Amino acid sequence: MRTSRTRTAMVAGLAACTVLLTGCGDGGSDEASGDGKITLRIGTFGSFGYDDKTGAKLYAEYEKMNPHIKIVESNVADGQKYWDTLKLRLSRNSGLADIQALEVGYIAEATGPAMAGKWADLGSVGGADLGAFLDWKVKQATTPDGKVIGLGTDIGPMAICYNKDLFAKAKLPTDREQVAALWAGDWAKFLATGKTYQKSAPDGTSFHDSASGLFNAVVSSEPIQYANTKGELDYENSPGVKKAWDTAVEAAQSGITAKLRQFDEKGSWNAAFKNSKFATVACPSWMTGIIKDQAGAGNQGKWDIAAPPVAGNWGGSFLAVPKSGKHATEAAKLAAWLTAPAQHAKVFGVNGNIPSTKDTLSSPTVQDAKLPYFGDTPVGKIYSAAAAGITPAPISRWDGQVKTFITDNGVLDIEQRGTDPAKAWENVKKLVADKIDQ
Repeated sequence: MRTSRTRTAMVAGLAACTVLLTGCGDGGSDEASGDGKITLRIGTFGSFGYDDKTGAKLYAEYEKMNPHIKIVESNVADGQKYWDTLKLRLSRNSGLADIQALEVGYIAEATGPAMAGKWADLGSVGGADLGAFLDWKVKQATTPDGKVIGLGTDIGPMAICYNKDLFAKAKLPTDREQVAALWAGDWAKFLATGKTYQKSAPDGTSFHDSASGLFNAVVSSEPIQYANTKGELDYENSPGVKKAWDTAVEAAQSGITAKLRQFDEKGSWNAAFKNSKFATVACPSWMTGIIKDQAGAGNQGKWDIAAPPVAGNWGGSFLAVPKSGKHATEAAKLAAWLTAPAQHAKVFGVNGNIPSTKDTLSSPTVQDAKLPYFGDTPVGKIYSAAAAGITPAPISRWDGQVKTFITDNGVLDIEQRGTDPAKAWENVKKLVADKIDQ
């Protein structure tokens, strides 16, 4: 969900009024068809699993229950570009969807002084049961004055997804317990497994998809990430960032990655799933839906899921309602319904997104779940066990932006262009100093 771009290119793209969030317009949807229906627009990124094509068909279900509502989703792969566009539109109160998805890396900025007043308080409008959510998930989306600006969609407990066919051809075990044992407890063992894989790798394949993806996985397994315990940005002194950087740099320089940028607009990463060009991908629960969609029917049953070297939480999102929307009350009701436990369970059953509601996590629907794409893999038990061990790290207003600079302008330069790691790190520091006004 990352992008590498210049600020000029971004602003030009916004001026062209692309559909990164929703169609061009003024402050939310005001559409009504000839029969009086209200159109609610929802802006998302990645794979939320609500849609009627490959998801849980929640939009069709809600429209059937509410005949006066029509739902239109605008979805993009690149979460960083989505966020940059959303910030600009919030500043203008123009062009916003009725519901906007927010990624956890940006939630502290969304609840901060510059943006907190832009959102509806979903603790008082829409009818959501805040008590149903994990307490820490609600806390993340709560402003200093107690308003809840986002309802939790999913959380991101991590695993490692691996291609069994490629593992077999590289003479590695394929049983998920044996695979997990290869790297249990240590990301260094994961790198060592990658080097073993490359010795017998099928032609044209790599052990791992992306060094920057590996960075995100490792930092997500650390108790201190971009912020210190006070919630202040302190990435330069973070042991978690240092460990993730060192691990990603070694992966990039040792030739075990496919040198891809995750969620790239050219579709190279997506195509590599379909063409089986890499054997592993760091796999928060929401990644299973992406694998299903991108690897396609021809690879069904070839992917499995193993425990990660170290447990962690990568990602997780919220639904928020801009105050300026012309149908904010109806939008709040839809957001509450989409994030209710029953709908969380439906999305998990189709897309694998681990819910952020307490009872859903412990329900048979999740505990006993298997995703058809992954065969007999006990997806529910693997990810719910991982979720039970999550202790959220402190977050700052700038975590998402700093993560993008590190991965797209640091690790990716090392991986794809051979940039010296020390120079790449200095480039990251300059970007942070230039782009972030702390």
